Amino acid sequence: MSAIDPRDLRDAFGRFMTGVTVVTGLDGDGTPVGFTANSFSSVSLNPPLLLVCPGKFLSSFNVFSACRNFSVSVLSEGQEDVANTFAGYKGDRFARVAHTSNSHGVPVIDGAIAAFSCRTHQVIPAGDHIVLIGEVTEFRQGEGRGLGYSGGQFFSLGLEHQARDPGARKNICGALIEVEGGVLLKPSPDGYRLPECIAPDRTALRECLKEELSHLGIDVELGPVFSVFDDRSKEVHFAYLLGKATSVNPVSEYERIPFSDLAGLTYSSSATARMLQRFAEEARTRNFNLYLGDLVSGETHRLNEKA
Repeated sequence: MSAIDPRDLRDAFGRFMTGVTVVTGLDGDGTPVGFTANSFSSVSLNPPLLLVCPGKFLSSFNVFSACRNFSVSVLSEGQEDVANTFAGYKGDRFARVAHTSNSHGVPVIDGAIAAFSCRTHQVIPAGDHIVLIGEVTEFRQGEGRGLGYSGGQFFSLGLEHQARDPGARKNICGALIEVEGGVLLKPSPDGYRLPECIAPDRTALRECLKEELSHLGIDVELGPVFSVFDDRSKEVHFAYLLGKATSVNPVSEYERIPFSDLAGLTYSSSATARMLQRFAEEARTRNFNLYLGDLVSGETHRLNEKA
C-alpha cells in the first residue's frame, strides 16, 4: 500500500460540502480568541452536544484545548469577510468584526444564522487536531441561508438560486473551466465559445451542465457562480460557473487556452468576450467576483476562493 499524500488527502476531504463557522473563546487573561472552522457537527440532542476540531497549528490551540467555555457562530451567506478575517488576519480580529458577548463573556458573531454557547464536555486528542465536544447551554438562530464551503471555495445557495430564472424562455448554463493554467474553449466560425447547455424546465443547472460536460469528455469540479445575466430581447437567461477540470478527453474539441492569451482572442459574443476578460484579470489574484445584470450593465459581488 502506497503512502498517503497529505495534500491529496486534504483535497479529497475538501470535496465534502460544509457550512462555515467561527469558534470563539477567552484566554486566561480574558482576551477573546477565535478561528474559522468547517469541522463542525451536531452530536446529540440529549444531552445537547456539538463538536469542533481545533488544529494544533492554531495560535489559539492551547486556549481551546483547556477552555471551560466556547462559542460557535454559523456564518450566513455574505459573511465571507468574517470567515477570512478569522482564518488569517494577524491583528485584532474582533476589532474588524461586529460581535456581542454571551453570558460567559465569550464573543458571538453578529449576523450569524445560528450561534451556540457551550461549556466544554470533553476534549479528545485526534492526531494533529483535537475533538472539542461542547454541551450547548444556550443558542439562538435567525432567518436566511448559511455560507457554504467546498473544494477551497465559498458558495451561496441564495446566489445559486438566482442563477436560474424559471420565467425565461430559455435558460443557458455554461462554465469557465480551468486546466493547467488555461481555460477550455471551443473554436468556431464566430469565435471561441465556452461549454454550454440549455437547461430544460425542472432541471438543475449544475446537473444539466455536468451531464453535458461528461458527454464532451470533460470531468470537472464545478465551483461558484461567476456570471449571471439576461438577454431581455430574446428572453434568454445565462448563468456561468467556475470549474476545474480533473480530466479531459484528448480528442475533445475544446482547447486549453492560457490565461495570458484570453485577451487577444475573438469570441462568439461580446458578453463572452467581457466575461473572459474579467476572468483573466481576476485569475491573477484569485479574487473572483459574481456579475449579476444584463448584456449592458449590472453589479458585482465578491467571491472568495479560499479562506
